[in-house]
Amino acid sequence: MIETILVVGASGKFAGLVVPELAQRGAKIRAMIHHARDEPAVRKAGAQDVVLGDLTDRASVAAALRGVDRVFYIAPVALPEEATVGNAFVDAVIAAGVRRFVFSSVIHPVLSGLPNHALKAPVENAVLNSALEYTFLHPTVLFQNFAGAWDGIVRTGVVAEPWSNDTRFSRVDYRDVAEAAAIALTQDRLLYGTFELCATGWLNRHDVAALIGEVLGREIVPQRMDPRTLPANTQALRPMFDHYDRIGLRGSALTLAAILGREPRTLGSYFEELAAGAGSRAGL
Repeated sequence: MIETILVVGASGKFAGLVVPELAQRGAKIRAMIHHARDEPAVRKAGAQDVVLGDLTDRASVAAALRGVDRVFYIAPVALPEEATVGNAFVDAVIAAGVRRFVFSSVIHPVLSGLPNHALKAPVENAVLNSALEYTFLHPTVLFQNFAGAWDGIVRTGVVAEPWSNDTRFSRVDYRDVAEAAAIALTQDRLLYGTFELCATGWLNRHDVAALIGEVLGREIVPQRMDPRTLPANTQALRPMFDHYDRIGLRGSALTLAAILGREPRTLGSYFEELAAGAGSRAGL
């Protein structure tokens, strides 16, 4: 019997990459989306069933979970009350009789001073205090974060972020994370695991600029933005900017390579896709 898998946020930039990975594995997919206009796209990606839902609406969440055996969950970016909403969703999952919960969390959720990390920890705690089968995925900084800035980088010849040029980061392509999620949802080998997901390398912005320069065939200049000049709606991220400015964010690539059975995608190849205008293939 093929069990139904609910993909939360299936029309989103990241959860949307999980749907085709599940479809390739013959999964029975229910896509939870926020807007009816997104239904054709998620069906084209492989979802057989589509439901409209809002994580803050208990009734729509309960309806989406009805008859579901497994769930892929990722919180929307900048979700207000993220921990409260996540915990309520876990409660709903348990009440619906769901068996397996795969959570796309974040690398180092124990960083209590960084809200975008720490707000994932209570959700993991709620799952760990349940009888759910679980897998926690801890991706690091995403390649896809460069997509929105790409046209500006090409136009100005500058790659800039609001932290030091010198601190080093692990990064990862969310397509590789999506593949790991699909494995966790359709196989048992990742059960009860917490997996740090990183591509190879700890690159600073000088390294990133050099990679982009190789792809574009011209010099790209790395710069540090002053975070105080950023829009007001980004100021809540100042603790993250300060941490990145001082320390960066690093992890090991060994785990992701072991899960995938191959080397993870590289940032250089991702930049080549962006330069070729292959946004759809780059998961944008």
